[in-house]
Amino acid sequence: MKQSSPFTFSPGVIGYPIIFVLAIWIVFWFEIRFGFDFNNFGVRPGKVEGLRGIIFSPFIHSGLKHLFNNTIPLFVLSMALFYFYRKISWQVLFLGMFFSGLLTWLIGREANHIGASGIIYVLASFLFFKGVFSKHYRLIALSLIVVFLYGGMLWYVTPIDPEISWEGHLSGLIAGFSLSFIYKKKIAKPPKYEWERPGYSEENDDFMKHFDENGNFIEKLPEENDPGYENTEYIYSYKPTNQEKERGGK
Repeated sequence: MKQSSPFTFSPGVIGYPIIFVLAIWIVFWFEIRFGFDFNNFGVRPGKVEGLRGIIFSPFIHSGLKHLFNNTIPLFVLSMALFYFYRKISWQVLFLGMFFSGLLTWLIGREANHIGASGIIYVLASFLFFKGVFSKHYRLIALSLIVVFLYGGMLWYVTPIDPEISWEGHLSGLIAGFSLSFIYKKKIAKPPKYEWERPGYSEENDDFMKHFDENGNFIEKLPEENDPGYENTEYIYSYKPTNQEKERGGK
């Protein structure tokens, strides 16, 4: 029986990332349209009320450039998550948001840490390390794509810019790496060939019957189940070439 592919496309592969990104843009539009400032709802390290930022901070951005830079990689990486890791996608997303936000609250500077970049680092880290650990050629290819597209983000886990929450980036990187270990067994297995499956026998393999004891390939097998096979008479015809005819005439 043919096994179903673990990588299947569904409306949620694109639909859920679109809803997530759209919610972030709506929050930003609401701030601009009605003059609100939600920055105080970000992660505030050392403050109890700052813990609410674990939930709210991914939806809050300081400006259009900040919003634009976050929503594009968020859409791409979350779509890859829902396609390649469909069964654990929601768990990775919510646990990654929680752990990265909590770690930011523990190690961050005294400031309001806002933006979806923490989740972006969670997704990039998870997709990279999970693909390497899986040993599945498709997931390894995904890891290489993530490195090619977003490998430069690694610089921003260090304090190179005082206006960037490198603590949030580092927290997301650690959270994604940790989740790749937590869900170490819940991954797609590399496809196995027929001879790699348990209980395989060459005697029952129709393809292997085409090889004799010396390893020579037999294109057509004799019809052993044909009762008239052994009594069949064969007539061989031979047509001489023109050169052979000339030799025979001499």
